[in-house]
Order: sequence, then structure tokens, then C-alpha cells
Amino acid sequence: MQRDDERFEGFESKLAFQEDTIQQLNDALVQQQSRIDQLEASLRSLLERIDDEPDVPGMTSPADERPPHY
Repeated sequence: MQRDDERFEGFESKLAFQEDTIQQLNDALVQQQSRIDQLEASLRSLLERIDDEPDVPGMTSPADERPPHY
């Protein structure tokens, strides 16, 4: 009977460790998704600004650039 109790304690310990690990992974995933959402919003904002202001100094359209062989 003692051996069964030790096995159950081992299983409980492993289960608790796995639950903690899953929670940590979930927290990291939520943080990553939040950061991805922020980056996507920033990218959309930058793209909108670029579309609204095509005459930004130093920025030329690829169609306006001279080919390298000239």
C-alpha cells in the first residue's frame, strides 16, 4: 500500500508541474498575441501614412527609379 501512495504522490506532483507549465505557456502566448496585435496596428497606421503622403522626401516609387544599367 505504501508503494501505491508514493506513486499517487508522484503523479500528483507531475500533474501540478504540468498544470503550472501549461499556465506559463498560456500567459506567454497571450502576451505574444497582444504584442502581435500592437505591431499589426502600428504597421497599418504606417502604411496609411505612407499612402496618404506619397511625396515624402527621399521616398520614390520603384516605377520612378532609374534602372541600375543607366
